[in-house]
Amino acid sequence: MPVKPPRPRLPSLNALRAFEAAVRCESFVKAAEELGVTAGAVTQQIRQLEAWLGFPLFRRLAQGVLPTEAALAALPRLTRGFDTLAQAVQGLRDSDAGRAFSIAALSCIAQLWLSPRLAALQNSWPQLQVSISAMEQPPDPRREPHDLAIFYREPGTIPSGVCVPEPDTILPVCSPAVASSIRQLRDLAGHTLLHDAVWRGDWARWIAFAGGPAEIDAGCGPSFSLYSLALDAALSGSGVLMGRSSLIAGHLRDRRLVAPFATAMPLRERLTFVASAQGRADSRQAEIAAWLAASA
Repeated sequence: MPVKPPRPRLPSLNALRAFEAAVRCESFVKAAEELGVTAGAVTQQIRQLEAWLGFPLFRRLAQGVLPTEAALAALPRLTRGFDTLAQAVQGLRDSDAGRAFSIAALSCIAQLWLSPRLAALQNSWPQLQVSISAMEQPPDPRREPHDLAIFYREPGTIPSGVCVPEPDTILPVCSPAVASSIRQLRDLAGHTLLHDAVWRGDWARWIAFAGGPAEIDAGCGPSFSLYSLALDAALSGSGVLMGRSSLIAGHLRDRRLVAPFATAMPLRERLTFVASAQGRADSRQAEIAAWLAASA
């Protein structure tokens, strides 16, 4: 006879993950996006869990789903359990002395700011193996631990960490050929304005800041889902881009892009370098964060 009774039988771990994400997100679709599966797969997993328990966990409505009181009551403990499990697995990974130094960064930062600095970073730390994950939002350190996260953040949202002291700025940039026909602000009305989809409001903000004339339609022009695509369009002479100084500084230095106007509008958000606070055992975190911040 065993000294301790066996643990009680549990339902499928995948079903519990789907349930926890669906309750927390209050949506099967959002839970599916987080887990990287289809909404149908989440629905099937939750049905299996409901069948295993013998009672429903969600109220199905025309506008979506609502978790039951029992589901809401179970959420905090399940979330803590999955966070603890994720940290334990991450601890196993971190115990490998040869593991890669992981950096999470906004996609445009990873492509246009970080990539050009990788060679110098490797020269400073010859044994460093770097893993880069492009993300649209800063990762949750409890679920997506990284050694370093590089994102634009507004002052009130910056956790303790290293950040560039100067704010970023925006100003119009274009190829030298396009710039040759721009002499004053109203000339922008005759050119294609290029937009990043996330920062589409930047043109209107800058025009108001610079005191531009009303005939400039800040909303016209193509929109690109990636900043790098909008930048490529500007480099090819397809229009004028509202450039972020941190992302286009190199192109301005080598004169592939020029700024027709010197007026640069400061932004609230800063380029930040935040080291993990979740106990990842890499002493290089703060040192590398400071090195990258200094390179900016």
